[in-house]
Amino acid sequence: MRPSAGNGLGNQAVEMCTMEVILEYGYLFVALAAVFGLFMCWGIGANDVANVMGTAVGSGAITVKQAIVIAAIFEFAGALLAGGSVTSTIRKEMVVSAPFEANPELLVYGMMAALFSAAMWLMVASARGWPVSTTHSVVGAIVGFALFGFGMDALRWDMVSTILLSWILSPILSGIIGFLLIISIRNLILNQDNPVQKARLWGPAYIFLVGWILALVTFWNGLPHLGVDLGFFPSLLAAIGVGLLTAFVGKMSLSRVRLEDKGEGSFHFASVESLFSPLMPITACALAFAHGSNDVSNGIGPLAAVWSIVVSNGSVTQTTPLAWWVFALGGAGIILGLATMGFRVMETIGMRITELSPTRGFAATMAAATTVALASQTGMPVSTTHIAVGAVMGVGLARGIGALDLRVIGGILVSWVATLPLAGALAAVIYYILRSIFS
Repeated sequence: MRPSAGNGLGNQAVEMCTMEVILEYGYLFVALAAVFGLFMCWGIGANDVANVMGTAVGSGAITVKQAIVIAAIFEFAGALLAGGSVTSTIRKEMVVSAPFEANPELLVYGMMAALFSAAMWLMVASARGWPVSTTHSVVGAIVGFALFGFGMDALRWDMVSTILLSWILSPILSGIIGFLLIISIRNLILNQDNPVQKARLWGPAYIFLVGWILALVTFWNGLPHLGVDLGFFPSLLAAIGVGLLTAFVGKMSLSRVRLEDKGEGSFHFASVESLFSPLMPITACALAFAHGSNDVSNGIGPLAAVWSIVVSNGSVTQTTPLAWWVFALGGAGIILGLATMGFRVMETIGMRITELSPTRGFAATMAAATTVALASQTGMPVSTTHIAVGAVMGVGLARGIGALDLRVIGGILVSWVATLPLAGALAAVIYYILRSIFS
């Protein structure tokens, strides 16, 4: 039992006892947090990355195996290159440091509890095929342990409320972008006299926008944690270069598609869908990169907090740089989760909300990638699940409300609502268990 902190000697004894806990168990804490973080990132791969790949798989543009390969490369790249800002938010901007300064090991227990509880909920949801939010899971878990363990004053409510607001606004934004994109495809391509020719003309322009937005976010805001800070205008020029490169890749992809001229009518629409199929893998790569830049923070943010406290010998107000292996572990866990259980959620997102063709899947994926990338630039841990579902719904609404399966959407909404209290309550229980074992 800890000595009383009622006087100076008591305070000194508490600090020594706290320091002993960090020194004695510090790297055990890091090891446990790494295991829990890997488990959490597995859940992200099984659930959230499946959301990311669901539109491309559901539209028939890529297979499940191709989705796994794309995610393996671009989720990892997004986590490593552009994952710093959102990780910082999860790591140290949600919880007030003052209550933990005298007892930093309590924050360590809380972050480990948040990882494990969120991962457990994701495992259950993924097995059931529910596309829940990993961001909801980990943020709810952090709020749960802090609220039950230390009360209202332990949380930065301005940041928590901003995150909650972003969860409402981000799917609306992605839905609007998806709606506008599919309308633009309809007006610029499908409703034209020669839709095939228009598809070859406008396809690279759409792909340019995808490459430009993601590159701008990465160069402008993602690289400083790696020691590279280009500034806005150099980042803008570099992003234009990347956009032109992706447009060239898109144009080459379109040029390889050979179509037979069978006259007018519905055949032109089928031809346009065939032309958009090779563009879907490009947008899937973009969304995987954007997702890795944002949602990897859900798995490695608490792990990064534990690592920073341990290597700084108990300081909770530190500015210790994030270790590269933390990002690498997050990327590896995400890939493993998608490969082992992601197919269940892919089916829900890609096939059950609304019927997706290559053009609709392209619009939904591009909308989701744009929204996630913009959120990553602000450091806001948005829900990729909400964004992906919002984008698919926006694309579906372009064909009328009857194009949506409202029963499936209702089930998804119920699972979203259940995530916050379940993850929070479980995190509180695990926090008290860890505290009783080590303190």
